[in-house]
Amino acid sequence: MTDCRLCPHNCSLQEGEAGRCKVRRNLAGKIKSDTYGKVSVMGLDPIEKKPLKMYESGKNILSIGSFGCNLHCPFCQNHEISLVCQRLNGQDYSVDELVGLAIQMQERNNIGIAYTYNEPLVGYEFVLDCAKKIKAVGLKNVLVSNGYINPEPLADMLPYIDAMNIDLKAYRESFYEKLGGSLAPVKQTIEHAHKQCHVEITTLIIPGENDAAEEMEQMVKWIGRVSSEIPLHLSRFFPQYHYYGNYEPTPRETMFRLQEIAKQYLHYVFLGNMG
Repeated sequence: MTDCRLCPHNCSLQEGEAGRCKVRRNLAGKIKSDTYGKVSVMGLDPIEKKPLKMYESGKNILSIGSFGCNLHCPFCQNHEISLVCQRLNGQDYSVDELVGLAIQMQERNNIGIAYTYNEPLVGYEFVLDCAKKIKAVGLKNVLVSNGYINPEPLADMLPYIDAMNIDLKAYRESFYEKLGGSLAPVKQTIEHAHKQCHVEITTLIIPGENDAAEEMEQMVKWIGRVSSEIPLHLSRFFPQYHYYGNYEPTPRETMFRLQEIAKQYLHYVFLGNMG
């Protein structure tokens, strides 16, 4: 048995066995990712789409995704790549190829690479190798993450990260248990990341799940204690994956109500997916 110490699951894996993320496995006594160098999605996006509203506004960033996730959200917006088990049909790229693309795209207002779409940190080694080289050529690294990572690998990654958007899915342990995780490690990631890079937070508001006024107040009070300057994105839910057909989109009035609560404790509160 070999232990994967990347995230709080701390999976103990037999030879050839993959962890709960489905992409990190024990190969000859070492934990390796099936997804090293595999890119499932790539695009040049406005930085605001990450979403980052208070960082490098007006710039673009080369955004790449791979496969896998260490949480299993039944409402996942990118489940085709995040919850894949076997079909790793992405295109293979070397670190140097991706860095070269990022450099070329500077003429299109590109500032670096964003690791996004799936949970990028399950492909930790490739993200870290890319981030080091991107930093070395003077470009920026952005992580869009669920924040479910152990403190030690996070500490090794953060010196190379310029900005993060961290998905704080709710402020109840029971909600995180439904996703196969827990709340405390995500809060710890937010606290540690805030000390070293620009941080913004996103919460997807799901009717009947995490839309209670009391929960929002508790959450934003805590964020405000970390820093009232941290921008919060409240994103409107539209039914996806296992929640498709069983839920309605979040009412617009709910979004406005929760925004007003959040503004009592935070300086910057944005609403997303309001179209």
